[in-house]
Amino acid sequence: MSVIDISIIVPAYNEERYLARCLDSIAVQTVRPHEVLVVDNNSTDKTAQIAARYSFVRLLAEPRQGRVFARNAGFDAATGTVLARIDADAVLPADWVEHIAVYYQRPGALSTAWTGGAQLYNVRFPRLASMAYDLVEFDFNRWLIGHASLWGANMALPRAQWQRVAGEVCLRNDIHEDLDLAIHLHRAGCRIVPDRHCKVGAELRPVRAKYADLWEYVLWWPRTLQVHQIASWPMVWFISMVLILPAPLLLRVADDIARFFGRKPLSR
Repeated sequence: MSVIDISIIVPAYNEERYLARCLDSIAVQTVRPHEVLVVDNNSTDKTAQIAARYSFVRLLAEPRQGRVFARNAGFDAATGTVLARIDADAVLPADWVEHIAVYYQRPGALSTAWTGGAQLYNVRFPRLASMAYDLVEFDFNRWLIGHASLWGANMALPRAQWQRVAGEVCLRNDIHEDLDLAIHLHRAGCRIVPDRHCKVGAELRPVRAKYADLWEYVLWWPRTLQVHQIASWPMVWFISMVLILPAPLLLRVADDIARFFGRKPLSR
């Protein structure tokens, strides 16, 4: 089997709270990545300084604000055969790079994109919350858009597949850039392969968001489908209002109850 060079791309904006733990999890991988690119997206905290402490990190700067621009800058600068994308709050299992390398050594895998699941670490009942999150990522999206999606905190795709769609992805900060990428890849003939067994630790950010920001975040899902003229977007809007919007609020209530009984809150 041929060697698969894996570039890890980490978009980062004001991630000083999380980045060191993320990079520490990369440092202990059973298989070393080809390179690690941290893309500093105009951070005003110590994100860049933390990234610079790690000798294996290549630090890039992206002046255009927004995760999609930071992601694109990392993808365009990467030199590996496979581009593995995570978020700065991700905590990788030690065999994550190895798992992806083994997958992409399979016959035909270089014509596909890969995505794994979530292990949320900032919520009560994390196993149940993670199962629900994966249900939305893996099952709801497939049902609503007709194919699998990508989760930006745990995904990989061949650089050749990225180059096919790099000029077509939407440059917007009000939609889900990972779902947008999945739609463009699918339309270009790239099959997306979900892998429920490879999970990455991550924080459920909307739990900590302000209510106004949470409302806007919830609207990203139906808006992403509407932008791509996918007919199910009104149904997604309804699902978002009925199921997705209340979920972070209920998790906050769980934290309040836990604090009442003297337990440390997780989600704030």
